[in-house]
Amino acid sequence: MNHVMPPDRGSAAGTAKPRDVRDVYGRRYRIGEDARELTGHSRRWQLWAAWACMVAISPLQYSFGTAALGLESDRGWGAARTLWLLAVFVACQALVAIPAAWVHRSRRATSTQLVVVGGVLAAIGLTTLAHADSYLAVVVGYALLGGTGAGLVYAACITTAARWFPDRRTATIGFVTGGFAVGAVPSIALLTIFQSSQRIVFDLTALIALLVVLVAGGLLKDPPRHWWPADLDAQAWAIDRTLNRSIPHNLPAVRHYRPGEAMRTGALPLMWLMLAISTALSLFGIAFVVSYALTAELGVAVGGFAAGMLAAVNGLGRSFAGNLSDRFGRRRVLAAVLMVEGFTHVGLVVAGEAGAGWAFVVCAMFAGLGGGAFYAIMANLVLEFFGEHSLLQNQAILYSAKAVGGLVGIGVAASLVAVIGYRPLFLGAGLLGVLTALSVRLLKQPGRPALPVRPQLGTPVAGSSE
Repeated sequence: MNHVMPPDRGSAAGTAKPRDVRDVYGRRYRIGEDARELTGHSRRWQLWAAWACMVAISPLQYSFGTAALGLESDRGWGAARTLWLLAVFVACQALVAIPAAWVHRSRRATSTQLVVVGGVLAAIGLTTLAHADSYLAVVVGYALLGGTGAGLVYAACITTAARWFPDRRTATIGFVTGGFAVGAVPSIALLTIFQSSQRIVFDLTALIALLVVLVAGGLLKDPPRHWWPADLDAQAWAIDRTLNRSIPHNLPAVRHYRPGEAMRTGALPLMWLMLAISTALSLFGIAFVVSYALTAELGVAVGGFAAGMLAAVNGLGRSFAGNLSDRFGRRRVLAAVLMVEGFTHVGLVVAGEAGAGWAFVVCAMFAGLGGGAFYAIMANLVLEFFGEHSLLQNQAILYSAKAVGGLVGIGVAASLVAVIGYRPLFLGAGLLGVLTALSVRLLKQPGRPALPVRPQLGTPVAGSSE
């Protein structure tokens, strides 16, 4: 997976005293400190440590759809009640990530502290899922505590990694969040092969999660605010497309927007709606691809393989899509991945009705690509649309859409499946995905006049003084 990692441009030793510089857009950079001086290691260590922590907690979400069949039959909860557990988990994970990111950014807690506490709660969630027969106990242990733990780890790992790779922010966020999906592949395989040994699988994943967050989480350390790689000219990077591949397709914000101002532009509410729908469709596939495969009589093996491929491509494709968005533009790539997500939901129905297991797996694989890539792209759009002064608050507003998407895409969908079945829901999800992709055309950068790109490259940021 080395090809998806951002290059380590900050590995050269630096001895100069740190200094603050600003680029033509008014953005601030702290230059002169090498990662090895600050942490004792290359900044790649921070990237891999954050990725490892995300991998460790990933079975909490991405393995649940495979485990749901055993949970609903062995414990007599029924399909809808079982999947509502995942819906509440996702809502907690998304909502806890918001205050966790604020605590981290304000330096009230270190990334290591957040990750270790989150990892312990995640392990409790997995253990509860393995042993508790009481539905209420699983709601508290898995959905609430496990969701809280996942949110703490998620927020700390993304924030830390992005701070160490400000020159490759989108690809870095994609790579780290991708660990939250790809790490579930082994547990999905084990749950598929050893269907009668779910408790052992969850105990094993809980132990691994605890060990990894204690070791890898202990390596995490935040750089100084506005830190920039010592050997990369920040002022040249801001305008030179040979250094910064995202020029000219992704321009900085015209000015810094506070949350109220961002909402009034109309762009942030539209992004929120798009993320809520896209998340609902993504989580719908994660939750129901295995059970739909069984309903279509494709077999447990096909369902498990489809779920594993969905999780793997969901994780591995995020950084790839982030790199494409640098090269070809965020909105263009965002529309493409959302279109893929929509069409593959329809493809799952076609493959299921035809009894074509191989086609079902291929569609699940591309559903994973479309259902994961939009996270990193939209996170960076917030920075490029509304500036960095209120970045945390604006991203918090956007990320809250995942909570709604989880409740609708999993919980409400589970209740509807019992009434109308899988086929109409998958077809409806596909249509909704295509419409969401088409709506990307309505997403415009606030304050940016409809001019060719080149004349805008020297436009300074207004209100950039601190």
